[in-house]
Amino acid sequence: MLSIAITSLLTCTLLGTAEAAYQTPIHVDAERADICSTGNCLPPQCRCSGLTLPKAAFKGREKEIPQFITITFDDAVTALNYEQYQKIFANLHNPDGCEAKGTFYVSHDYTDYAKVNALYNQGHEIALHSITHGNGTDYWRNANENLMMREFGQQIAILERFAKINRKHIRGMRLPFLQVAGNTSFIVAKRLGLLYDSSWPTQMYRDPAMWPYTLDYLSVQDCQIGPCPTASLPGLWINPMVTWTDIEGYSCSMIDGCIFLPKDNVDALFEWIKMNFRRHYEGNRAPFGMHLHAAWFSRGTNYLKAFRKFLEYANSLHDVYIVTPSQVVQYLKHPSLGRPFKGCFKKPKVSCQPITCALKKPVTGETRYMTCCDSCPDVYPWLDNPLGEI
Repeated sequence: MLSIAITSLLTCTLLGTAEAAYQTPIHVDAERADICSTGNCLPPQCRCSGLTLPKAAFKGREKEIPQFITITFDDAVTALNYEQYQKIFANLHNPDGCEAKGTFYVSHDYTDYAKVNALYNQGHEIALHSITHGNGTDYWRNANENLMMREFGQQIAILERFAKINRKHIRGMRLPFLQVAGNTSFIVAKRLGLLYDSSWPTQMYRDPAMWPYTLDYLSVQDCQIGPCPTASLPGLWINPMVTWTDIEGYSCSMIDGCIFLPKDNVDALFEWIKMNFRRHYEGNRAPFGMHLHAAWFSRGTNYLKAFRKFLEYANSLHDVYIVTPSQVVQYLKHPSLGRPFKGCFKKPKVSCQPITCALKKPVTGETRYMTCCDSCPDVYPWLDNPLGEI
C-alpha cells in the first residue's frame, strides 16, 4: 500500500516573521484510497463521490431538495471588478431572507486588499488562489509540497495582515489554471486545515450532476486535468466544477472557457445560462456552479446584464439559494428537505483604513501600487516575504 508521510513544518523564515505564523500545519499521513462504501463512509464527516442525492431517502423527492447556486470569481480583486461585484449581488436575498453570497479565489498580484476586506465584511467568502499564480500549467503540475505550502500558506499570512481576514474564515482553495499536482495539491489543502478544494472539473458527471464529496475514499470523478488524487484524505471536501455546455455542445469548466456563445444579446445569453441551470434544477438538484473571471464581462456589452438577469430569475424561485461552497458543505453534513439552514451567517465587522502604498517589487525592481488596510509594508509582498519586510 502506498503511504505518503508528511511531517515537515513550515519555518518562520518561509512565513516572513514569527508573528505571521498563521497556525502549525496539520500532520497528514495519506495512504492510497480504497473504494468507497456507504457502510464505512459515514456522515457527517464522510461522503462517497458517487452519491447523486444528499440522502438516499430523498429519492423521488428531488423537487423538495434546495437548489444551490455557487458564484465564484478567480484572481485579483480590483477597484474595477469590485464595482461589478456590487452590481451582481445587490438586493439579492435567498428564500430564508439571508443575503446571497459569492466566493472569491484571490490571487495576490494587483489585488486591492481594502476591497477584499469590504467583500469579507459583506459576508462573501474569501478563499485561496496562490500568491504568484505561477507562470503556466507546468508550474502547478510539477509543484512539490514545499512550493504549494509556500504559495498558499504564505497567502494566508497576506490575507490576514493586509485584508484583515480571520484565519478561521479561510476555508477553500482553487489551483490556478485548474491544474492540480496529483495528491500533493490536496495534501497541502489538508495540512493548511482547509475545508474544501474546488479545482477539479467533471464532464462525465454533468447529467445527473455531481454533488460535493470527501476524499476519505477513492473518487470516481473523471480526471479532466490530471494528475488527480489517489490518496485518502479524510474530511477534505471536493467541490466539483460541473461543466457547462456552450451552444455547440462543447464542455467548459468556467463560463469564460465556453467558446461558442449566443450573440451579444441579453435575452439570448440569459436563456443560455438558464439552459445550463435547468439541467441541475430539473435533475438531481446538485449545486449549480457559476465559475468565471470578472474579465468575462468585458467581452460583450450585455454579458453583465445577462448574468444579473439570470440571478434575478433564480432569486424569484422559492427553493433556490445563492450560497458559498462552505455553506453547501455545511448543508451536506446535515441535509434536509426544504429550508437548508437555521439562520443567516453573521457578517464580520472588521475595520479597515485603506491606504495605497508605492512599493518596490524585489523580484523585478519595478514600483507596484498596493492598497491595503491600515499600514504599508516595506516592500511589495511576494513569495517567501509575504509581509513585505526588509
